[in-house]
Amino acid sequence: MNKVAIFWFRRDLRLEDNCGLFQALAGDLPVLPIFIFDPTILGRLASKKDARVEFIHQALQMIKNKLKGFGSDLMVLHANPLEAFEQISGLFSIQAIYSNHDYERYGVERDLKISNWASDHGIDFKSFKDQVVFEKSELLSGQGTPYTVFTPYSRKWKERLAQEPIRIFGSEFGQNYLKAEFSMPSLAELGFESAGLDFPTDQVKDELIQNYGAKRDFPALPGTSRLSVHLRFGTLSIRSLVLKAIGKSETWLNELIWRDFYFSILHHFPQVSDGKAFRKEYDLIEWRNDEMEFAAWCEGRTGYPMVDAGMRELNQTGFMHNRVRMVVASFLVKHLLIDWRWGEAYFAEKLLDFDFAANNGGWQWASGSGCDAAPYFRVFNPTLQMQKFDPHLIYVKKWVPEFLEFNYPKPIVDHVMARKRVVEVYQKALRS
Repeated sequence: MNKVAIFWFRRDLRLEDNCGLFQALAGDLPVLPIFIFDPTILGRLASKKDARVEFIHQALQMIKNKLKGFGSDLMVLHANPLEAFEQISGLFSIQAIYSNHDYERYGVERDLKISNWASDHGIDFKSFKDQVVFEKSELLSGQGTPYTVFTPYSRKWKERLAQEPIRIFGSEFGQNYLKAEFSMPSLAELGFESAGLDFPTDQVKDELIQNYGAKRDFPALPGTSRLSVHLRFGTLSIRSLVLKAIGKSETWLNELIWRDFYFSILHHFPQVSDGKAFRKEYDLIEWRNDEMEFAAWCEGRTGYPMVDAGMRELNQTGFMHNRVRMVVASFLVKHLLIDWRWGEAYFAEKLLDFDFAANNGGWQWASGSGCDAAPYFRVFNPTLQMQKFDPHLIYVKKWVPEFLEFNYPKPIVDHVMARKRVVEVYQKALRS
């Protein structure tokens, strides 16, 4: 059997500037690139039209097309990862497995199993930092503790970057691929079908980055990059985007740093993966959890146009504007007193760019229970948010065209009453 080094694609679906792939290609062995559709992950998806599976499938096809230019191909398997490697080991003599770090609990546990299997078979398992700029314990406070507030973290992040300039890995130029040809399972063979969505481009203009700070809060404007799905699945490298941001927009750069920050929180405070509040005292809040009100929120029938517009945008496109995400999250938690975990789970199901670390961090921020959180007594007024950030109602009219008609529902909760109620409930929990 041919001796090979495997590069295992996961959240890094590109040939360009891919650290682990670069390291694999720098070795002496021909590289066999693989991707594994894991039934455990696919089985958690509620819809057989989940657009994220389709996005991955399209990204893999693009990788296959590029690899064919090197006389190689991508092996795509649909199997439990351990079974997949057993299957490959029957075809090739695996000498090494290269990958990039995963930080979510399931990924960490999966990689440990594969690393142990590799060790038992005399195979090297090598993993590299790729989806963040700084990871794990690379950034610690002067006391050697992890940061739990963004501003000092970002300051340290920028200081470290000045000392260690970004390195781009020229992995797209590697010629050391195994000569091979493989078929790929179709969406239907994976048990899925097309969602019919148009995916955002992976290109961003300098003008948008330069104007990001001024336009990003207005959902009717094309002021955000929509690159989050590409960062989520690694069709773009974080390093390339940091280089784009430097000197053009401190605000846009800070958004990229927030991403690293939430990965750091996930690493140092694994209890957030168990559905626990970052600040444990917030687990004492007595939620109302009204299922009919939750359904109205999910479906965009709350009687608050900005909230309803955001939820309808999410349901129809898999995307929601960042400012609107804050408004709808605050509304669910503060106005309806529904457990933030319900909203977190709904976003996890619907968001094309769903990333556990950022989604959990964002929802805990909205509820007041997270690190660097909004204080519990800050309750967004959805009407004032609409007047401030969608003054001409362009965004609202697009997603809630009937909002001025008699059949549009009345608000399901009064803002003044809801604000008073949530402050009292939070105060009671935090005093106990």
